[in-house]
Amino acid sequence: MASARTQVAIVGAGPAGLLLSHLLHRAGIDSVILETRSRDAIEGTIRAGVLEQGTVDLMVETGVGARLQREGFVHHGIELRFAGHGHRIDFPSLTGGRVITVYAQHEVLKDLIAARLDAGADLRFETAVKAVQDVGTDRPVVRYAGKDGVEHELACDFVAGCDGSYGVCRSAIPKALHKEYLRIYPFGWFGILARAPQSSDELIYARHPRGFALISTRSPDVQRMYFQCDPNDRVDNWSDDRIWAELHARTEGDGFRLKEGEIFQKNIVPLRSLVCEPMQHGRLFLAGDAAHTVPPTGAKGLNLAANDVFLMSRAITAWYESGATALIEGYSAAALKRVWRAQHFSWWMTSMLHQFADATEFDDRRQLAELELVTSSTAAATVLAQNYVGLPLGS
Repeated sequence: MASARTQVAIVGAGPAGLLLSHLLHRAGIDSVILETRSRDAIEGTIRAGVLEQGTVDLMVETGVGARLQREGFVHHGIELRFAGHGHRIDFPSLTGGRVITVYAQHEVLKDLIAARLDAGADLRFETAVKAVQDVGTDRPVVRYAGKDGVEHELACDFVAGCDGSYGVCRSAIPKALHKEYLRIYPFGWFGILARAPQSSDELIYARHPRGFALISTRSPDVQRMYFQCDPNDRVDNWSDDRIWAELHARTEGDGFRLKEGEIFQKNIVPLRSLVCEPMQHGRLFLAGDAAHTVPPTGAKGLNLAANDVFLMSRAITAWYESGATALIEGYSAAALKRVWRAQHFSWWMTSMLHQFADATEFDDRRQLAELELVTSSTAAATVLAQNYVGLPLGS
């Protein structure tokens, strides 16, 4: 078995793993990134990307935000549509000038991969991590197989588990020492990508008796749209004409009409919430989807990953610079504070905008009253706006 050593072994080349490696490199700390997928697969998987102000600031300040600044869509608000009318939530006036930027996750990954490779990073694609061992000691080991099937052993000081919901790192924490909090929502999102002009300058969140809909954008010519569906439905059940009819029905009002185009991708996204507590065990630290998932309604997934690795990089850097352990020992508690706030916000947005199968007429009226409160009260709108644009990283 081939053996090697690094300071930090990072399992997973998603947003969390790549950004962590980038931040550690800036602090003079070596890392090796192990990723199951190929580079083409990572960069070719089109996923949503709504970036909080803090995430954008971090990327710009650390030198990986140039293309984001050129090509990202800065949004100064969102629209909530219900009862046939649109209501705009203005972010800057409610948050002291903070905004969001729409920039697809795969574009973030392209920027981070390019920056890491340009810096000579040890980034190993198409490697299958078999096990994370000895994390309770000061000599953790990651065992993996390369493209050729040969098994390798990577020794390190710390392991960063950034390998998503179904990776091996979370399971490396003994069952008796962690708890998983899980909520499965009784609906999913039917998502499409369409070659069409923008229907709106900002995201539209629509609540309708037929179910929720979201209108977003990827570029001037490619639009991303979703509507609430049965998570057990099949993509094949939905023709293009049926999809457009459903989206029109759920977003109509005030003369608004979606701009149609060629649909070139369809998928169904299940909705769930999960939190693993604690997010660390010995020398193993979890980040991103390896530690938590949120419904996409609140646009928090990538941003939580950025906050996780911001905290983790700060803690690891302090350990190498001075031997200080306070930030290392407090990583999970610090990260979970923001995670649970994001879970609440995502749940709130989801419950306020979606149709539930067991909802009564009382529930329907209460939901509309809540939306009317959010769109008519400055205090209520501020809560939504502040959570949507995000607090500064680390807070």
